[in-house]
Formats: sequence, structure tokens, C-alpha cells
Amino acid sequence: MQLDAYSQWRRYIALIDSDESTGLYIVVSRLQVPTFLHFLSLSLPVKAFSSVQHIAHRFRMGRSSVPIVDILLLFCLVAVSEAGYLKYKDPKQPLDVRIQDLLKRMTLEEKIGQMTQIEREVATPDVMKKFSIGSVLSGGGSVPAPQASPETWVKMVNDLQKGSLSTRLGIPMIYGIDAVHGHNNVYKSTIFPHNIGLGVTRDPLLIKKIGEATALEVRATGIQYAFAPCIAVCRDPRWGRCYESYSEDPKIVRAMTEIIPGLQGDIPANSKKGFPYVGGKEKIAACAKHYLGDGGTNKGINENNTLLSYNGLLSIHMPAYLDSIMKGVATVMVSYSSWNGKKMHANRDLVTGFLKNKLKFKGFVISDWQGIDRITSPPHANYSYSVQAGVSAGIDMIMVPYNYTEFINTLTYQVKNKIIPMSRIDDAVTRILRVKFIMGLFENPLSDVSLVNQLGSKEHRELAREAVRKSLVLLKNGKSAQKPLLPLPKKAGKILVAGSHADNLGYQCGGWTITWQGLGGNNLTEGTTILDAIKQTVDTETKVVYNENPDANFLKSNKFSYAIVFVGEPPYAETYGDSMNLSIAEPGPSTINNVCGYIKCVVVLISGRPVVIKPYLPKIDALVAAWLPGTEGQGVADLLFGDYGFTGKLARTWFKSVDQLPMNVGDKHYDPLFPFGFGLTTDPTKY
Repeated sequence: MQLDAYSQWRRYIALIDSDESTGLYIVVSRLQVPTFLHFLSLSLPVKAFSSVQHIAHRFRMGRSSVPIVDILLLFCLVAVSEAGYLKYKDPKQPLDVRIQDLLKRMTLEEKIGQMTQIEREVATPDVMKKFSIGSVLSGGGSVPAPQASPETWVKMVNDLQKGSLSTRLGIPMIYGIDAVHGHNNVYKSTIFPHNIGLGVTRDPLLIKKIGEATALEVRATGIQYAFAPCIAVCRDPRWGRCYESYSEDPKIVRAMTEIIPGLQGDIPANSKKGFPYVGGKEKIAACAKHYLGDGGTNKGINENNTLLSYNGLLSIHMPAYLDSIMKGVATVMVSYSSWNGKKMHANRDLVTGFLKNKLKFKGFVISDWQGIDRITSPPHANYSYSVQAGVSAGIDMIMVPYNYTEFINTLTYQVKNKIIPMSRIDDAVTRILRVKFIMGLFENPLSDVSLVNQLGSKEHRELAREAVRKSLVLLKNGKSAQKPLLPLPKKAGKILVAGSHADNLGYQCGGWTITWQGLGGNNLTEGTTILDAIKQTVDTETKVVYNENPDANFLKSNKFSYAIVFVGEPPYAETYGDSMNLSIAEPGPSTINNVCGYIKCVVVLISGRPVVIKPYLPKIDALVAAWLPGTEGQGVADLLFGDYGFTGKLARTWFKSVDQLPMNVGDKHYDPLFPFGFGLTTDPTKY
């Protein structure tokens, strides 16, 4: 409701208090009954307002003998005595008072609307208003326009927000996006290394800074919520999401939860255990995902079954959630996967019993994309059951994302028919409102363009470059320890750069970059390819020759001082990345064999996980695992040419053969090619 309209209504009430006859005359003469009822609906709890509506209906139908003046007087007196003013809109009121004041005013339809998250493709201001939608998201690659500017993003988010604010109660929506390695959906944003590389750094302070930078870039586009961090403990690199995991070791994953206070702000010293915290307009709500055991599925198959004892589940996959909750994480996302055959989206014992009751988590639990549909096999086979099972398990916000009316209608029916108790709905809405109030969305629902210069800023790109330097692992350096090849000399006659990944920004960034599955090529966003970084780093007299896959004749006819070969995996995400062989994509193997058979060579692997490398190792002089470094390829050149030294240590075991998998540090028959924690070091070169 507009502030001036509410103020006018308050003046009517004041007139009634001071002069009953004059006040009633003004109300009767200036207010239509429907308008009056709208004002009154804001002042009364739902039950009281329903009674008022009933009386008004009887009057309009001619079934009431009570004079309209008396009815209006009654309405006014009740409104004044019941509410006085809207407590939930007063930031000076205690949090619980605001939540309960708003909750008691809400209808069932408004509550279920708050539990619904829809995709921006189907969201409009009218939809937000009509269904009281609580949240909107951008799925991977869902953008307001190709190469959209931050101003375009802000306008889109604000337009939807205005739809929410025009509802009867004016509850702001929260907009979510997968900002999993920087604000990765957005053109010209800073793309940080994926988590598999960040785990190598073992540097919580660096990870916190990345969280701070990401929060600023997300807020630059008007968005307030990121589905990050992924705190999965990947136990099998065949999993297509392994690059979203910091490590196979729960201790490293726990340390990396320091990204949460980076995204949200440092939790105040006097905060209650389990309560969410988001510290102002430059911070965003975070989301710990995917609860629980997503990184432990059988054979690494995405969304599969984690076969593990209860103690194993708690000791490997649960610890990082405890840290996240202690750091005030606002939301937790449930995993598609199952634990010993039980779908996590339907696991009430772990979602409500453990997360909410035992760990005292007070933020809200959100489903994954169409997550409740996948409770059944095939998905959506019994939607009524899926809604009942998911909501009853303790999921508070449902990522629908398209068929929202089906969800709303199904859940409404189940509550009205007492299949799902109203107490479960109230718990869900209480948690959602708690996060929105804590974030300050009621006071500052609309975004501005004051932070647009943060997107892809020089400072953030320098931070990403530092992260790249600290994330690379040197696995081999020379045919013998006495003759290291790295760091490479900047001054040389002619050097060869080869391989499919040398001049490909999309391959550097991997999946979840601009689109869901990622893209190849150099046109997806702004950044520095590794080839360009090499050209900028070597001496001006050094000739750099690039040939993606040179043949023997080319190699023989040129006198190269040395070669750098960049090979690895193409971009992928989730199930599309599941791999049972973990081989280097062609023509990678042939490039290694051709080049390293003729020239002294460094092979740099651009991949989301360890891949099969043992067969090629004898030919390779030096080997570097660069993971998925993101847009700042200069960080790779910084190490290759000795401006900085290698320091990274493997946060994952590197297998000899896929037949050994799964294999993790501490296993009984542990026989890796490169063990967990391995990494050669070099000293910076003084030029």
C-alpha cells in the first residue's frame, strides 16, 4: 500500500477519535467499502479481518439491519485496538515481534506464495502480485538479455520487486542466482577458480576475500542471494560436480566455509546459535549445499545413492554444515541424491530432525531445481506425493521453477484438507521471513546502481589472479630433481604454445560460466586467455608461436627452445560431466605425444578433477595441474615464468588408474600416482 494512502487512513482514525460524528461522515463520504476493507486488512489479523469481510458482505446483500455508520465505527475501533500501527514494518521492533505480527496477518495463499520460488523467465510484476511469490531465481544462463549490463539486471530485479511490494502486505521478494565461482552468470564479471582449485590454497582468508568480492558483484546487479558455497566432500572424481568441491578431506572443506562470512558478513559476537546473519546492502544471503552426502554417491554418479553408515555420513559429509551454521549461513539447499536409498528431499530425519532440531538451524531450507519432482522415479510421476513428502520433510522454499501454479494449488489443497498441518507452513514462512527481515529487505527492498563499478573491477581481477597463483599444483619438474624445467626463462629465441586449452577462455572457466554447461571460445565474457598472458609475460624479443595441434613436420622445421602444452577437459556441469574413464579430451593425448616427443615440454592440465595422465608421464618434462582457473589466465603465466613460486598442495588424491576409484587419503589400499597433499615448490626468479 502507498504510504500516503496509509497516512490518510490514519488521519481518518484520528478524526474518529477526536470527533465521532465528523470522523464517521468523512469515512462514509470519502471511502468506498472495498477501499475501506483494503485499509482494514492491513490492520487486522487474518481471522478478525475475515469476520469483518463477512459483516460487510451481509450489509451489501441487504441482510444486515445494523446501520453502516455503526459498522464502520466498529471496524475503526477494532482496527485501532488490534493493531494501532504495523509492527512488522517497524525496524525498531524485536525480530520475533515483527515476524509474528506479519505472520498473523497472512492468509494461507500468501504464506504458500512465500514458499514458492519461480524462474525469472515466468516471473512478471503481475505474477509476483497475484501469487505473493516469495522468491525468484536465475537458473544457469538465465539472463534478462545477452551480455546484459549490471544496470539491466538491476532494473529487472527492481521491476519484479515492485510487483511484490504492491501486494496487500508488501512483503519483498528475494532474488537468487548461482554465483558459485564469482558472479558467473553475468557478462564481464570476475570468474574465480572453481572450488577444486581453491581447496589447494588451504587459505581461508583468501577464500573470505573471494566471498566479499563476489557479494559486491552480485549486489552490483541488484541480486541479494547466491546459491553458494557448495560444501560437498567429493569422494570420487568421476562425479560431474567434483570441481564444485574443495576437497576429499572434510577438514579442508570446513576451513573453506570462511567464504560464508565473506558473502554475508562476520556474525556478531552475541548472535544466537543457528540464526542467519546478512550484514547490510553490500552483503548477500549464502546457501550451504547440497545437504547431505552429495559428494559420496556410488561410482560418483550425479544424484545417485550415497551408501554409507550413519557415522560415516556424519563424520565425512556433515562437519562443514556445522561450521556453516555457526557462521550464520542464511539458507541450506537439499541434495538431489539419496542416502542408503532414501531421497534427501524426503528425508525428514535429516532435514528437520538433524539440521533444524539438533543443529538448531534457524534459516530456511530450500529445494534444488525441481527437486521435489525427483522424489519419485520418473520425476513428477506422483506430484501430490512429492509435495507432501518434500514439505513434510522440512523444505521451506520450493524451487519450482516453472509450474508454480501446480505447486501452489497442490499445497493449498493439502493444507486445507489437513494432509499437511498449518504448523508446518508457519514454520516455513517464519524462517523465510526471518531471513528477509535480517537482511533488511523490508527497509531496503529496491536496489540502485551505486555498485555497478564493482562488477569485474580491477581489484577483484587481481584477487582472482592471486587465487590462480595459489591454486596451481606442480606435479613434476624435470626428468630429474637435479634438472628442473620450471620456472621457464622469459628470454628465449622461439617458444611453442600448443593444445586445445591454451587460447580458450571458456575452457579455462569451465561449467557454470555464462551458461549452465559453460561455453568454448573467447567470446563468452571478458578475461585473459593463458596464451595472451604468456605473450604479455615473456621478453619482448621472445617469439611465441601458437599451434593448437602441431604435426611432426611443423615441429621438425622449427627450432623451439621449449614448448608449453595446454590440454584437459571441455566445459561441463552436473550429470553431463559424469565420467567413468576420466580421459583427457582429444586431441589432447596426440598433442602431448607429438610435442613432448620432440621438444622439452611443460604440460598444463585444465580440468575439473584429476584425469588419466600416467601413460603420458614419461614423455612429459614438467606437469602442472591448473584446474579451472577462470578469467584471469595471467595467474598461470605468473608461475610458469617465475614471477611467483609454486606453493599449491593437492587437495585431492591423483589416481594411477580409474580402476582404483574411489580412493581417498586414509584408505587401506592407498596407492596413488600423486598422494593427497603432494606438490612441488619453486622459488620466484629474480629478473
